[in-house]
Amino acid sequence: MAAGAFTLGAAPASGEAIPLTQVVPAPASVTAGGSPYRITDATRIRVDDSREARRVGEYLAGILRPSTGYPLTVTSHGRGGIRLRLAQGPFGAEGYRLDSGRSGVTITAARPAGLFHGVQTLRQLLPAAVEKDSVQPGPWLVAGGTITDTPRYGWRGAMLDVSRHFFTVDQVKRYIDQLALYKINKLHLHLSDDQGWRIAIDSWPRLAAYGGSTQVGGGPGGHYTKADYQEIVRYAASRYLEVVPEIDMPGHTNAALASYAELNCDGVAPPLYTGTDVGFSSLCVGKEITYDFVDDVIRELAALTPGEYLHIGGDEAHSTSHEDYVKFMDRVQPIVAEYGKTVVGWHQLTGATPAKGALAQYWGLDGTSDEEKAQAVKAAQNGTGLILSPADRIYLDMKYTADTPLGLDWAGLVEVKRSYDWDPGNYLPGAPSSAIRGVEAPLWTETITKSADIEYMAFPRLAGVAELGWSPASTHDWEDYKVRLAAQGPRWDALGIGYYQSPQIPWPAR
Repeated sequence: MAAGAFTLGAAPASGEAIPLTQVVPAPASVTAGGSPYRITDATRIRVDDSREARRVGEYLAGILRPSTGYPLTVTSHGRGGIRLRLAQGPFGAEGYRLDSGRSGVTITAARPAGLFHGVQTLRQLLPAAVEKDSVQPGPWLVAGGTITDTPRYGWRGAMLDVSRHFFTVDQVKRYIDQLALYKINKLHLHLSDDQGWRIAIDSWPRLAAYGGSTQVGGGPGGHYTKADYQEIVRYAASRYLEVVPEIDMPGHTNAALASYAELNCDGVAPPLYTGTDVGFSSLCVGKEITYDFVDDVIRELAALTPGEYLHIGGDEAHSTSHEDYVKFMDRVQPIVAEYGKTVVGWHQLTGATPAKGALAQYWGLDGTSDEEKAQAVKAAQNGTGLILSPADRIYLDMKYTADTPLGLDWAGLVEVKRSYDWDPGNYLPGAPSSAIRGVEAPLWTETITKSADIEYMAFPRLAGVAELGWSPASTHDWEDYKVRLAAQGPRWDALGIGYYQSPQIPWPAR
């Protein structure tokens, strides 16, 4: 930590600026020094004369106005204040530079996403009370110095399973805002499973109407209309997250099989399923109607999804023979390409032949068999990109301890240190570093029924996953990280995020 950094468990004293080194994820480069900038009622947010910069400026103003009580006019004129500028530089698509001194704060980026990420850093340099929705006393100081920051990996994701339990558009938006705090840039939505089909498909209307009518435990379920889904996509884009939709197949398909008898090899529709077992369902690989179905679903979903990727699942297909699995993936992957998307699949896809450019999402454990790991590594050596989601590290539905009231423990207990203390760069020995595209934290929802459950299981672990994806390996240090993480606690309190107060973290006194 820099000189003058706060002590364990203590926030900076009132009137002191938060050190530039206290940010999560850790910035690539920090040079502290010089006078702080003080936000006052005369501060303006100055933006370039571009729609994108103005939009980020209005977003920042929307965060700062309620707590400061200041007007914080967004303008393209004047001097000083908080400036957001787009300019060429060594920032890449998401990087930024933040310069702070007595006369103002300037965030510079080559792309709007960089400005937005710089704004998230600025939030953390202000007192936690800045996140409240009522006027707070301040003062609002930003420490002097420069942060120069670019992400380590381009894929920094979180997955939300809306199939085991359904979550409304507003609940998903709330999670998107929380993800954006830590520069997450992918929202993977698990839209179909045995327990529910959650997206309207016009050509197969019973998928949502019937297949979406239940959930784990037999609740009412629900589904997104196309307009609902497009609103989630739009909102995510406004926070610079790309939505990656998943239709899991050929397994995890009972909701579809129950909706349409002809998708079953015997032509008999099974009942809807509300349990939590896996591996018992399969689309009928030998029927041509299966591929008509897949084509229709992918075509309609791709048309709603501006992002590059479409996830086809492929895990736990225990009721599909290996031969049929390979045959199925050989038929389905070209359909994804036909509609302009890049295939993502769970790492079992590497047991078939991944399409050129495909990404495999690895969810194995430290103790996964060498054979299964070798399969993923070989695919990576042959050009398949890897997204790392080791279940015993960053599955957010794993219990923290045996006493955690929510979650599962099939992959083990995952306390905060365990979820943070590993390096994606060397997790799979033999996989080329160029193949590691990033990390993603899945949250399966067998036991998760409301936003408070999402937050309790995601926080504080999500912040660590974000740091693994964003920050240089050289910054990776548990002893330093746990202090920076502790300082996030009051911010989460101010935002109304109910988090797990891990005893491994020196949280400030509440």
